[in-house]
Amino acid sequence: MPRSTVPVLAAVVVTLLAWASAFVGIRAVGADLSPGPLALGRLLVGTAVLGVLLVAARRPWVAPGRREWLLLAVCGVGWFGVYNVALNAAEQYLDAGTTAMLVNVGPILIAVLAGVVLGEGFPRWLVAGLAVAFGGVLLIGLSTRGAGADVLGVVLCLVAAVTYAVGVVAQKPVLRRLPPLQVTFTACAVGALCCLPWAGALAAELGEAPAGSVAGLVYLGVVPTALAFSTWAYALARTDAGRLGVTTYLVPPLVVLMGWLLLGEVPPPLAVVGGAVCLAGVALSRRRARVRPPAPDAREATASA
Repeated sequence: MPRSTVPVLAAVVVTLLAWASAFVGIRAVGADLSPGPLALGRLLVGTAVLGVLLVAARRPWVAPGRREWLLLAVCGVGWFGVYNVALNAAEQYLDAGTTAMLVNVGPILIAVLAGVVLGEGFPRWLVAGLAVAFGGVLLIGLSTRGAGADVLGVVLCLVAAVTYAVGVVAQKPVLRRLPPLQVTFTACAVGALCCLPWAGALAAELGEAPAGSVAGLVYLGVVPTALAFSTWAYALARTDAGRLGVTTYLVPPLVVLMGWLLLGEVPPPLAVVGGAVCLAGVALSRRRARVRPPAPDAREATASA
């Protein structure tokens, strides 16, 4: 493995583990903090931590252009604002594993949007990997669904998936010129501003919430938000959006495993099979087409005959 790919791979691993833990964390604190206030609290903590990291990095602020500001607004409002509220609300109706499965329709949308909008195209192995990994996600969903999935919860998951995909595709062009940490901080701050209408509710709920739920909110702001979105931006700046997006198919099996270890939920055999299929799909998507050597021209062929 080339040395240059090791930091990117490490960033992807950190992102996936942190995001998987977020599904379990949201489920755990959802009884004490409602969707809007939880999103605001998480984003305020994330913005504060990212601001400290930005100052500590001592790198000059790169002024975004008009188009970059527009893309940052799309990313901040969609991926950080709407996505978090929709995800929190979805987990009021669905378990963490099913929510993770449904939200992971997002990578398919990312691959399609990246192919059309960013000109990344549709490599054969990427398309094959998407199909295989999505099949694994479906198996996990079939194995973890409850007696009856709430339609509203399903719709909220699909809203989260769409805003997640749009946010990634909007973020990619900005990372060509702006530093990843600055991009993440700006988008997170925009998302927090969008959620400010829940400030009063957040203050009221924090006053009544147990210490464990408050600590859970802080964790969600520091690890799955500040840390994971930064490592994601670092990897996205160095990888095609479509290829990076498909790695998030590993999140559902990780959520099932974490739910087993932390919540005592034993994953059914079909979920284990689905996780293995997800891994196979991700591995398949990372393959590159074999480059064929150029055909010898007619003169060389004649001379060698």
